[in-house]
Amino acid sequence: MNATDRTPADLLSSALAADPGRPLVTFYDDATGERVELSVATFANWVAKTANLLQDELSVEPGDRVALLLPAHWQTAVWLLACASVGAVADLGGDAAAADVAVSGPEPESLAAARACSGARVALALRPLGGRFPQVPEGFVDYAVEVPGQGDRFVPYAPVDPEGAALIVAGREFSGAEVVERARAEAAELGLTGPGARVLSGLPYDTWEGLSAGLYGPLASGGSVVLCRNLGLLAADAVDRRIEAERVTVVAR
Repeated sequence: MNATDRTPADLLSSALAADPGRPLVTFYDDATGERVELSVATFANWVAKTANLLQDELSVEPGDRVALLLPAHWQTAVWLLACASVGAVADLGGDAAAADVAVSGPEPESLAAARACSGARVALALRPLGGRFPQVPEGFVDYAVEVPGQGDRFVPYAPVDPEGAALIVAGREFSGAEVVERARAEAAELGLTGPGARVLSGLPYDTWEGLSAGLYGPLASGGSVVLCRNLGLLAADAVDRRIEAERVTVVAR
């Protein structure tokens, strides 16, 4: 990572320049058996497409608030970096009524909460391989339908201010610079000491600690994350086998 990186999007750009082929996010859903591995390049491509969707199709501008009513998931990680790329404020579990855009998972309660948003609403089916909804929820656009046709490169219409609000989680607001600085400072505490460090995280994305272990820390340190949803469904020996198979060096759960 470069000392000049000031926003989460900068961290991703540096990771892409350094080693685009290395794994960045490996995702498991232990309720469905899904496993997805995204290299830096593949993850960055999803981020670029999602950022273009935000900027060009949903008319999101720097400072706009995007309520992310989503669990810890690889697609949530994509949305966090896409918001950072545009300069929008990613509000994890935030009040959709106060947001310019609401992004929901497929759960009925999440969709109901997102309908409070008077702006654009996007629904994610969170199906394996980014699959579509069999039937799109009323009042929403299907992310899996809209994102494939977006451009593979993203250029913001306006420069992103590192000191501007970038993230809200558990009621705490962070600027882009604060996200980067805190992720860097805490990476060593997590044991992410450089390239090759690999953290297995079963923490949700509704706290800073979950975001730090499950995305920002690995990104800031040149490491990678094995992000596990529903990890509690696994027996202890199965978790141990995953730790060994994935060459995990740090565990956060």
